[in-house]
Amino acid sequence: MGAAFINIGFGGVVAKQRVIAVIAPDSSPVRRLRETARKEGRLVDASHGRRTRAIIVTDSNHVVLSAVGTETIAQRLNDDFPEEKES
Repeated sequence: MGAAFINIGFGGVVAKQRVIAVIAPDSSPVRRLRETARKEGRLVDASHGRRTRAIIVTDSNHVVLSAVGTETIAQRLNDDFPEEKES
């Protein structure tokens, strides 16, 4: 089976298995994470100039900015993982 991707808006996609966290961009620690990633060349801006509504952290330590909200991205991540049925 090939890699599964999630749409993060404006034609951008991220490999599902690489996502570690999806976080809101509002807090000071997250702003520092974003600025550190920018300085170190690990920041990927996929927001196309729009307001950043979610920050995705990958297992390669890259930080991806998205204009799609955190709840929407979380739902897209969970789409392929249906809740386990109790037996």
